[in-house]
Amino acid sequence: MTARIAVVYYSATGSVHALARALADAAAAAGANVRLRRAAELAPDDSIDENPLWRRHTDATASIPEAAIDDLAWADAFAFGTPTRFGAPAAQLKQFLDQAGGLWREGGLADKPVTAFTSAYHRHGGSEATILSLSNVFYHWGALIVPPGFTDPTVHAAGGNPYGTSAVTGPTGEGPDDAALDAAAYQGRRLVAITDRLLAGRDSTADAPRDGGTPATRAA
Repeated sequence: MTARIAVVYYSATGSVHALARALADAAAAAGANVRLRRAAELAPDDSIDENPLWRRHTDATASIPEAAIDDLAWADAFAFGTPTRFGAPAAQLKQFLDQAGGLWREGGLADKPVTAFTSAYHRHGGSEATILSLSNVFYHWGALIVPPGFTDPTVHAAGGNPYGTSAVTGPTGEGPDDAALDAAAYQGRRLVAITDRLLAGRDSTADAPRDGGTPATRAA
C-alpha cells in the first residue's frame, strides 16, 4: 500500500515553505503519495504589504492549494510546519488545526504518524517550544509522534534539534540553509518509512484469524 502523506504548513516569508517543499519532495521520492498544502492566510493585505518579503512569498505561492480537513482524512500520516510565534505555532496553522474537531471525534486522526518542523529568526527563538506546543494537539488526537531524534547525521549538521527540523532565518530572510533542507528531507523519508511499516503491519493482520475463526467465518 502506498503511504499517503499530507504536508500542511504556514509560511509568511518562505522559510517554512522551503522546509515543507524539501520534506514533501523527499517523501515523494521515497514512494509516498504526497499532498503539499498551505494553511489559509489570516492577515489583512495591508499588513502583508508592509513586508515586501511577505508580499512576494504570498503572491508566489498562491497556486498551492489551501489545506482542508479532507486532506487529513485522506492521509495516512501528517507533517506540519510553522514559523515560531513567541514559542507557539502561527495563528494560521493553529486555526486550521482547530477545525479538525469533527474528524477527531470520529477517530479519523488517531493512530496516524505525525511530525513537525519550524523556523525562527534566532537560534534560541522558540523552535523547540513551538514543536512541543504542536505535540499537545497530537496527544489529543491520539496520533503517533515521529520525531527525527538523533537518528541521522543530518540532524546534527542542522543544529541538533531532535524534536523536528528547525531553521534559523536571521536578518537576511534568505531562508533555510542546505543543512536545514537536508534535515527536512530526512524527516520526510523517516516519516514515510515509519508509515510504511505501520501500513504493512495492518495489512498483514487484516485477514488474520481471531478467536480461532477464519476471515470467511468472521465475515459471515
